[in-house]
Amino acid sequence: MCSQRPFGGQGSSDDLGTLIKLLVAAADPLEGKFNGTGRIAFDSFKQRSDAITTELNASLRAILGGQAGMDTSFTTGATEQGDNAHQNMGTANFDAARFGAR
Repeated sequence: MCSQRPFGGQGSSDDLGTLIKLLVAAADPLEGKFNGTGRIAFDSFKQRSDAITTELNASLRAILGGQAGMDTSFTTGATEQGDNAHQNMGTANFDAARFGAR
């Protein structure tokens, strides 16, 4: 049984590779059961499983890198917005905005 950890962390691409290896291992009992085109496709998949794993892991790493970049941008933007608000509050004349006597 695979772990219940969702994709999105540092080990996500490794998790995907592990799942593909588990898929290949689960398919082992089917070895030699196919003939013709089915056997060619099955053998091709087994032979290419390492390359498939590498390609999928690289793609997932790129996605995770993009998500990390977006997270950094949002965090930086929020910090800058807060800094700008505090700076503008320091120069604002709140007394001028009062209406009527208190």
